[in-house]
Amino acid sequence: MKILVLGDVMGVSGRKAIKKNLSKIIDDNKIDFTIINGENSADSGKGITKSIAEEFFLLGVDVITSGNHIWDQKETIDYINKENRLLRPANFPEDSPGKGYGVFQTKSKKYKVGVINLMGNVFMKKTEDVFKTAKKIKEKIILKKNVDFILIDFHGEITSEKMAIGHFFDGSSTGVFGTHTHVPTADTRILEKGTAYQTDIGMCGDYNSVIGMNKENSLKRFFKDKESKQHFPAEGEATLSGVIIEGDNESGLAKRITRVIEGGSLIK
Repeated sequence: MKILVLGDVMGVSGRKAIKKNLSKIIDDNKIDFTIINGENSADSGKGITKSIAEEFFLLGVDVITSGNHIWDQKETIDYINKENRLLRPANFPEDSPGKGYGVFQTKSKKYKVGVINLMGNVFMKKTEDVFKTAKKIKEKIILKKNVDFILIDFHGEITSEKMAIGHFFDGSSTGVFGTHTHVPTADTRILEKGTAYQTDIGMCGDYNSVIGMNKENSLKRFFKDKESKQHFPAEGEATLSGVIIEGDNESGLAKRITRVIEGGSLIK
């Protein structure tokens, strides 16, 4: 079982790269299940729309995860209630629209895949305690009882929260991957009990930028230049960044995790 996970898709540039490269990556690597984080995929780099989500699904994406920008496009509040394949962080308040986790079938209908979306508490929008939420979900979705494989997207700012969640799910999930900071970390590995892990898998966007935003304007904002504008995405060629996790069909744990860095300006 091979699972492709791609980091935050950033604006028009990121969407173009997904449209251009995704099917080839899926075919070349014999991918069975694909997850992307779509919370930055709108033209502004903030939020996702119904049309963008539906295009991703047509391109072969099985589940879209998100994070703190999920409500930035107002139409998403209604759409997410109708589309179970679009997730918001599970530790949002309970009355929030949509769902924070779900069980999905591979296209072959052979395997059930649990996907959990969590968001950190430190330096992020106020949410419920992510560790308490993680514990509750862990007791509901059990590897090789309810599902064949489990993947967790932890959307957060700080490495310690992400690492702690990785160890918490070690041995009870196929993989834990971090999103949100848009820069891939060099700690791709399989943890002690068999769970694939990377602190942040990066973004699908133009890396000739400041975390996907136009670098000239970002510098103006840091220097408090009066001519600066609201952040807007860089528009150069995007790099697709993420991982391929190979799961063991018997145990549901990870046999291998490989980084994916395709195209654009990011050096391998």
